[in-house]
Amino acid sequence: MIIELAELRIQPGQQAAFDAAIVRGVTEVISRAKGFRGYKVNKGIESPERYLLMIFWETLENHTIDFRQSPDFQQWRAIVGPFFAAPPSVEHFTLLSESNA
Repeated sequence: MIIELAELRIQPGQQAAFDAAIVRGVTEVISRAKGFRGYKVNKGIESPERYLLMIFWETLENHTIDFRQSPDFQQWRAIVGPFFAAPPSVEHFTLLSESNA
């Protein structure tokens, strides 16, 4: 499994609207993508305009090719893009170790 980690910074004062938009975008658009295996969204406490989006993909190509090169990517960006204060920072990770505690 691959984890896509996106750091999102939104415009100040838009948190409530963005909260709804990001959940809608993932559940209605990204979730139907090939290789999608789940997601988590974390919201900053000290920096309330900062969000961490983790999307779990079966393969790297499911994100970088199957999703990013599909019309669904444009639909996703139309939902969340207007809130961005800066372009998202996106990286991919594989699991090294974990705890279920």
